Amino acid sequence: MKPPSLESAEQCESICVDEPKVARIQQDLQAEDFEGTAQLFKALADPTRLKIAYAIHQEGELCVCDIAEIISSSMATASHHLRLLKKMGLAKIRKEGKLVYYSLDDDHVSQLIQLAFVHQKEVR
Repeated sequence: MKPPSLESAEQCESICVDEPKVARIQQDLQAEDFEGTAQLFKALADPTRLKIAYAIHQEGELCVCDIAEIISSSMATASHHLRLLKKMGLAKIRKEGKLVYYSLDDDHVSQLIQLAFVHQKEVR
C-alpha cells in the first residue's frame, strides 16, 4: 500500500462542515478590517522597518539621527521608513528643537514586535 502524500496528510479525507461554526465566523469576518491589518503586517514585513520598530521598542524613543546610524543608512532613508511607520499608525513623533524623536504608537505595537521575536525564537 502506498503511503499518503504530505499533501493528503494535511487535508480532510471526508467533508464534514460545522455549519453553525462556519456561519458564526463568516459573520465575525465581516466586522474586521483585514485590508488595514494586512497593511500593518506589510509595513513590518520589510526587514529595515522591522529593525527600526525593534530598536524603538528596545529604547522607547529614538532620534532620527540615531535610527539612521543603527540601520547604517542616510537620514533620508531612515526618515522614509519612519514616515511609512507613522502613516500606518505604528509610530508617532515628538519634536524637540531641531531634533525629531520617534516612538511606537502604543503598547499594542510594542507587544506585537515583542511577540513576533519571541515566537521566532521558539520556531527555530
